[in-house]
Amino acid sequence: MTELNITDLELISENKMFGGLQRVYSHPSRVCNGPMRFAIYLPPAALNGNKVPVVTYLSGLTCTEDNVTVKAGAQRIASELGLIFVAPDTSPRNQNIPGEDDSYDFGSAAGFYLDATEEPWAGSYNMYSYITRELQDVLSANFSAADMNRQGITGHSMGGHGALTIHLKNPDLFKTCSAFAPICAPMSCPWGEKAFSGYLGSDKALWENYDATELVKKSPSSATLLVDQGSADTFLVEQLKPELLKKACETSGQKLTLRMQEGYDHSYFFMATFIEDHLRHHLNGLS
Repeated sequence: MTELNITDLELISENKMFGGLQRVYSHPSRVCNGPMRFAIYLPPAALNGNKVPVVTYLSGLTCTEDNVTVKAGAQRIASELGLIFVAPDTSPRNQNIPGEDDSYDFGSAAGFYLDATEEPWAGSYNMYSYITRELQDVLSANFSAADMNRQGITGHSMGGHGALTIHLKNPDLFKTCSAFAPICAPMSCPWGEKAFSGYLGSDKALWENYDATELVKKSPSSATLLVDQGSADTFLVEQLKPELLKKACETSGQKLTLRMQEGYDHSYFFMATFIEDHLRHHLNGLS
């Protein structure tokens, strides 16, 4: 296997926003077996040579790096607070795996932020390693303003699941954590059962490594988790199950701020409403 050149970035787009730069890059990925894309917002403070904290945002099912970049309004507050805001894609693409593009909740755009152990997915569907190792190397090598010792992680739905599990498994890497309408207990919902069965096989002991409700029982972090959930979310009862996360946090002593937001749904209208609260939560924890 050829050595990965982590400085081999292709600039896809660049737009000035709120005094900073919104960029999208592509780069070769070993763990995902092909090109991966990520968006990055560099606030004015980063462009002026200062070291600034980094918040990584993980998107949900069907999404790319563009959804949060275009819809959430994160750049305005990231500019004000001096935060680099990173949004990677949600899965490998174009792997020529049978069934890869057959459904919205498995395969393309549905990587679930885990490392697959089942073939034919194991050779490329390794978003956990991508977020925690490879993208870390890419950011460190190419963005000198990124303070890699001050990082937080957040996400929406499937990405909220990813943010919670990645933080709980790597609390020294991602020191702060928040989530919007996360899949809190994937072992206990249809989305998670389908994904885990396909990517991880039938051994549910492996599933526990990627279930926030199970992880928090075993190894709570010292951070306060901020979770916002809309009461009018059509996926709330069947797929998201924040009550299971709340109970697990109460049992383990994990600090959790769970806010049920009356009348809000699962959309980016909900996300845009509370993104400022989340970015301020990360800045406070990383200052």
